[in-house]
Amino acid sequence: MDLSALKRPQPPAGVPAGGSGQAGPGQPAGEAAGERPAYIVDINQESFPSLVQLSAQVPVIVELTASYSDLAKQLSAAMDKVAAEYAGRFVLGRVDVDANPQIGQAFQLQSVPAAVALLKGQPIPLFQGVASEEELRSFVTELLKVAEANGVTGTAPSGSGGPQEEPPLPPLHQEAFDAIEAGDYAAAAAAYRKALAESPADNEARSGLAQVELMQRLEGADPNAVREAAAASSDDLEAQLAVADLDVSGGHVEDAFARLVKFVSLHAGDEREAARARLVELFEVVGAADPRVSKARQALARALF
Repeated sequence: MDLSALKRPQPPAGVPAGGSGQAGPGQPAGEAAGERPAYIVDINQESFPSLVQLSAQVPVIVELTASYSDLAKQLSAAMDKVAAEYAGRFVLGRVDVDANPQIGQAFQLQSVPAAVALLKGQPIPLFQGVASEEELRSFVTELLKVAEANGVTGTAPSGSGGPQEEPPLPPLHQEAFDAIEAGDYAAAAAAYRKALAESPADNEARSGLAQVELMQRLEGADPNAVREAAAASSDDLEAQLAVADLDVSGGHVEDAFARLVKFVSLHAGDEREAARARLVELFEVVGAADPRVSKARQALARALF
């Protein structure tokens, strides 16, 4: 899922981001929505990138809602209750998709209400429709396990006021982030490569590079044309690689992995190696701790051996 379409210049860490009277991740929610705890925030088009950035420190659940929907109001009440129980172990960001349609489009939203988690900027679809409090607790429990495995263990303060100020990024990571904000993916990739040259064990840089390279490959692509080309020939390597990229960016991770595993199993030589290499790159994009990656790694091993 490509959230880069929602990018905007970021304020320095700790500076409120928001507009239209709504609270951003760095802004006390009480300023926009009464005395609401800091771990529940209203999000709009301008403040959404700050929420994405915050997900590198604190697990985030984005609740996609609409004022006209009674089901959405029902979900909001349950979400507020569950968020209070976890008291800042995750941030609940609420988005009115009628007022902010681009956010709904970025998540390829089919209907409201719905919820999507964010970890290190990567979206993890949770559910569409209404979920019970018990189901919500189950979703949150699993999310926190994945977050801990990825080193995302920060918390938001339980009182009114914004989440804790984020530590500054390492200089080359900040350089890459600024380049992404400017739409200069080549410069971002160069910064991440330099970071990896200085510290080969820098997993954040490795993951960032994989994400930026995915953005580069998708830049200017026509999704319909990509899908038509892939459907026309299952043996066309470039077409299959392109549609796998598109699937990952759109959140269809398992489809992308299954497509490339199948290509590896049915082909040999350079084409097989190219498909394998791309699959490994997409593992980096999704994250090693994601259970879909573990499952696909096992499938790839079977296809290879």
